[in-house]
Amino acid sequence: MNDITPYADLDAVEFADNPEPRCAVVLLLDVSGSMQGRRIDELNVGLQTFERALKKDPLASLRVELAVVAFGGRAARVLDVRQGQGEAIPAESSLAFVTVDGFHPPLLVADGSTPMGEAARIGLQLIRDRKATYKQNGIDYFRPWLFLITDGKPTDSGWEAAAAELAQEEAARGLSVYGVGVEGADLRCLARFATQRPPLKLKGLAFEELFVWLSKSLSAVSQSRPGDQAPLPPVGWGTVDTANG
Repeated sequence: MNDITPYADLDAVEFADNPEPRCAVVLLLDVSGSMQGRRIDELNVGLQTFERALKKDPLASLRVELAVVAFGGRAARVLDVRQGQGEAIPAESSLAFVTVDGFHPPLLVADGSTPMGEAARIGLQLIRDRKATYKQNGIDYFRPWLFLITDGKPTDSGWEAAAAELAQEEAARGLSVYGVGVEGADLRCLARFATQRPPLKLKGLAFEELFVWLSKSLSAVSQSRPGDQAPLPPVGWGTVDTANG
């Protein structure tokens, strides 16, 4: 039997129960060793705030689908956001994504290096696969979001090619990429992944403010119609760092 069949069955049931248009969102989160301490603690708090804020919006709860890819240590990995335990799961879009009403943020632990290129590849493939699933099931969808947060720069070989592939997909309007640099991040490298808008430098450890903004933005998108340009709230949590070019 094809291993994808059970996942396809899960999708069919999900879409039958909830035929609302979807906005797929992948959070690419840096959990390398430099994020240890207050940084990872505040990021975890921000994710919990994000969950609470989005679940207050009934329509966003049905339309926004979330997946989390953590990159740190030796590899990037998709995390289980259905149970909230932060365990790695197969990089299969039907397992990775869950609507907000079933989202439970994983507890992130920081360690190791920064395989950002691998994370970008996984995130992009998840989005491509999810869009294909929407089309197969007749589900309308908004342009997906990929939200990348890091406090460093890629340490894996071949990250340049991964960044270029992501940039090419965004240029073709296949998704929207948002880059956020925590203090110490190489914004010039980050700009290779997010080419359509300059990456923003997080003010201190304002992760809660960032995720409140993200929840409001996704609520605005979910209230619109696929193809519309939804106005997003002003950014108060980040700045453009011109010193990094």
